[in-house]
Amino acid sequence: MSELNEIISEYLSAFIMGFAGVIILMAIMMIVQGARLRRMRSRYEAMMGGNGIEDLENLLVNLKNQGDMLEEVQLEQKTLLEAAHTKMRGMKSKVAMKRYNAFGERGNDLSFSLAILDDNHSGIVLSSLHNRENSYIYAKPIEQGETPYALSPEEKEVIALALQQI
Repeated sequence: MSELNEIISEYLSAFIMGFAGVIILMAIMMIVQGARLRRMRSRYEAMMGGNGIEDLENLLVNLKNQGDMLEEVQLEQKTLLEAAHTKMRGMKSKVAMKRYNAFGERGNDLSFSLAILDDNHSGIVLSSLHNRENSYIYAKPIEQGETPYALSPEEKEVIALALQQI
């Protein structure tokens, strides 16, 4: 036993120094962790507004409700947009006109053909034939690019011009 006491007394100062080093290292780690914890707590309180968990729960519920409302509004807007797109396809937006001298006599190009079509190639062709004594106006319906009436070369040309438009 005396030998053990001698070994302990011989190395006692080294043990004390080692334990003191470990204690100092642990104290430094505790100070660093405390600083991190303070920073985290200040961030948490800034996020929560200082009111606690109940406000976070209400915030999440409100965000979910707002998300649901946004989805409903988005569906309504999508429906309206699709209806507007469908309506626009039926609008007569392709228009072309050609003036010409229908009878080949002296005079101006007072005759004309006018095509008014939609995206489905449906609409109307108006032709006005003008000479010195009379003026005639003809209207021919167009359904999907076809008509049961005979078309003049000028009417065919004006339909092709209208269909080339974007």
